[in-house]
Amino acid sequence: MIRKLPLKYLSLAAGAVLTLSGAAAPAETAAAKACKPTEFFVAPGGDDKARGTKDLPWKTVERARDHIRDKGLNKKMRCDVVVNLRAGDYTVEKTISFDEDDSGSDGHKVIYRSADGPGKARLLGAKPVTGWQVHKDKIYKTKVDRKFYTLFEDGKRATTARFPNRGTETEWAPYLTSVLKEPEKEGVRQWLYSKPGEWDKNWNLDNAQVMVWSGGSWSWFTDTVPIKNPSWDDNQLTLDHWTRYALINSRGGSRYFLQNSLDFLDQPGEYFFDFDASEVYYWPRSGSMENTTVMAPTVKTILSLAGSTPEKRVQNLSFEGLALQYSDFVSWYRTGWISAGDAGVPHKYPEYDRQIEMPRNQFGMITLTNTRNIDLKSLHISDSGYTAVYMLLANDHIRVSDSLLENIGADGIKVEGGYPGEGDISGHNVLTNNYIYHIGELVPGDAAGVELMSTGNNEVSHTVVKHSARYGVSLEVRPEVKDEDNYADGNVFKYLRIEEAGLDSGDMGAFYTYGISNADPHEITNHVSQVVIGDVLPDASMPDSGTRGVHMDAGGCGFSFENIEVGKVTDDKYQSYQCNEVKNANWVTGFDASKMEYDKIGVNADFPYAIPGAPQPTATPSVSPTVTPSAG
Repeated sequence: MIRKLPLKYLSLAAGAVLTLSGAAAPAETAAAKACKPTEFFVAPGGDDKARGTKDLPWKTVERARDHIRDKGLNKKMRCDVVVNLRAGDYTVEKTISFDEDDSGSDGHKVIYRSADGPGKARLLGAKPVTGWQVHKDKIYKTKVDRKFYTLFEDGKRATTARFPNRGTETEWAPYLTSVLKEPEKEGVRQWLYSKPGEWDKNWNLDNAQVMVWSGGSWSWFTDTVPIKNPSWDDNQLTLDHWTRYALINSRGGSRYFLQNSLDFLDQPGEYFFDFDASEVYYWPRSGSMENTTVMAPTVKTILSLAGSTPEKRVQNLSFEGLALQYSDFVSWYRTGWISAGDAGVPHKYPEYDRQIEMPRNQFGMITLTNTRNIDLKSLHISDSGYTAVYMLLANDHIRVSDSLLENIGADGIKVEGGYPGEGDISGHNVLTNNYIYHIGELVPGDAAGVELMSTGNNEVSHTVVKHSARYGVSLEVRPEVKDEDNYADGNVFKYLRIEEAGLDSGDMGAFYTYGISNADPHEITNHVSQVVIGDVLPDASMPDSGTRGVHMDAGGCGFSFENIEVGKVTDDKYQSYQCNEVKNANWVTGFDASKMEYDKIGVNADFPYAIPGAPQPTATPSVSPTVTPSAG
């Protein structure tokens, strides 16, 4: 049986595609490429009362957006409209939002670009924290005017003061381990118990949180939960919210650490936020606040592209060469809903509630909802509090390319389609030539460099994912979903390099799938080729079952694997049901390394940014210009 693709994705002649309504989107023509665009200019020293010209630029992106919208310049377009952002920093104190009224038209785009090269125009979702005074020894404090949940010193994330202290700034361990107090059952999710003497009853935990790998010996998901109150005599902490899983199971307790107490602030690079007094305490890495810049987030999302409905989408926008730095985390975090149906809305497969993020956590530094034909090109996204690029629900023909994502709080790129069996609204996205480095810094559990959920016909290619507590690349639905209601097919993964995955978790694979094909016969609809996975070795404290190169979990069937190489693991290089095709992989006898196209695996030679940790190039390549700025 051949599964048919939805009508809206069938290719047409001349490069056009069918939209959701069945109308053909016009293909780019030679005349469109050759025409002279309408251009505007924005600069950090500009004035929103100016004309937006090269000599009299505006100051903000919002001013350019509003001018294009109000003047109707994006309606009945004959050429692209280009907004050139000059080099410099643009402080974002409120999310910059685009809706369907900001769309391009007639095969043309509205383009927002870094005019002076990739990464030169920087949108900063944070402001400096000033007014520091010595509190005690090398700890400083100051008053602040807003709450935030991560902090940065000179472009590097600070650590929320914690107990026990982390081993290094690039790992999550060490941890404490929860215990069970009789006669409590192992299902407790809101009471955390310690061994006698492990905690200090003099600690002030009024603003504190616990970061825990809930599930006892499982290491699948992490929760960050405020502490409601301690009961010192019982060695018990009551949490504000239930954790995803029980805090202990039959095999043992959950790994955890406590954070955000002044009593834990005992080394450079740590901070404490007294939410009640609106005061922040910090021990700078340099030892002094002199010549030190501390940045605190102003927003959780810098760019939001959201059409009002799936039928009214934001379309034909492009963001090229921009740097986006700094965004915020959340006050408490739990991965997904605890039980099927917890979302409170009837669905054909209520079990999918357990797979998705709760609405409060469905956002990214760039968030897309109800969009089509959007280009995110040559971006440098760094220091996010949460996910870097979050594509939620109805998004198709989105291209994320040539971009560097580093120091990310949760996932690098997350594509989350709609509920299974309720309409195929997401797909045909291309994620290519991206370098994704240090992910899951605040959400180590379930974080991935690229995560696809309930979405099909996507391409993930020429990508590097490096340094993740859990996954490199994942594709997920639910095992309860019938094949005819499953949209996670037609995906292609090729020329990928995954390094340093599984650093702090278990029962996982650097390449991971969950619940993709659940009924015989398993038609091969997803394809994986030319992939190199480095060592997948967890921290010694990790108590769960082993790490794997490829893990096809809970119905992970219907895949072809060809030319795959996996490094050292603590379990199998490949764990799967007998329902996938494997050709030339190094866990199979007769592996032929000459068939590996090593020179093509990972980002391409024209990648526009210096590779983190690699020698710096002598010159920075420029963005391939969509247009040539006019002289006037």
